[in-house]
Amino acid sequence: MTYLFISDLHLSPKHPRLTRGFLDLLIHYAHKHTQLYILGDWFDAWLGDDDHAPWLDEIVDALQKFCLHGNRVYFQAGNRDFVLGKGFLDQFHGILLPEVAQLHIGKQRIRLEHGDALCTDDVSYQRFRKIIRQPLLLGLLMKTPLKFRQRLAQGFRKQSQVSQQNKNMTIMDVNQHAVTRALTSVDILIHGHTHRPEIHPHDAKTRIVLGDWREQSAEAKILEINLQGEWKMLTWPIA
Repeated sequence: MTYLFISDLHLSPKHPRLTRGFLDLLIHYAHKHTQLYILGDWFDAWLGDDDHAPWLDEIVDALQKFCLHGNRVYFQAGNRDFVLGKGFLDQFHGILLPEVAQLHIGKQRIRLEHGDALCTDDVSYQRFRKIIRQPLLLGLLMKTPLKFRQRLAQGFRKQSQVSQQNKNMTIMDVNQHAVTRALTSVDILIHGHTHRPEIHPHDAKTRIVLGDWREQSAEAKILEINLQGEWKMLTWPIA
């Protein structure tokens, strides 16, 4: 069995190469008895499971074929797709994970999360995150027309881009105290979000940061773990 971890694909109809890279990944791992974990920002923007855009059909079809081989797909919400839910995942028997999840692989205790909650120095973002994810507000937003949500998301994205330009890069990275707390009861922490793929030792423990998918460099950093808990970072080519 292969445990495969990816994040920050940011798939959208504007970037077909990234979608092709994901579909190629599914084909490559289809016969490897794969447990695929997607740790957030799978899509560049997900505004509700009622979005039935035609470009998604190929992705759903590929996921259905992938799962027919006995593979499983697990999804953990990111900051760009936190409203993606069972309506989409049920099409291929995908499993929605909580914001923080734990795995035991071999002798390794592993914590999974998208990573944005670890960036506690970015106070304005954490405040926005807390507000926008309130169940009542989300419930109201999901009742509005899809086009309204699309315009709203565009506005949020522009605001975010302006805000990031005025922030120190260290503020948008993880806070070390938050990482220490996250590692308290586990051996390995795996996350994405920061777009800074790297292996970070923390005493006898390890933090593994997954990479974002990039058209310019035509590659992505992904993680494989075998049944014994042995892991390796791989570079996945984006054709």
